[in-house]
Amino acid sequence: MNTKKGFIKSHSKRYGIDELVYFEVFNSPRDAIQREKNMKHWPRAWKTRTIVETNPSWRDLYSEIA
Repeated sequence: MNTKKGFIKSHSKRYGIDELVYFEVFNSPRDAIQREKNMKHWPRAWKTRTIVETNPSWRDLYSEIA
C-alpha cells in the first residue's frame, strides 16, 4: 500500500499533505518523539525557517527515503 497516494487514513491524507519537504534521522525513537514534541510548540515561522535552511526550494524529498 502506498501512503503517498492517500490510500491509508493518516494525518497526511486528512490535511492533503502530499510532499515531504523536511525530515530528521535519530538513533532512537525516544529522541525522535521528543524532537517532534518540541517542534510542535515552535511558532510556524521557526518551522518554516528550519525547512528553508535545509531545503530552500521546498522540493519533495520522499524519493530520497523511500
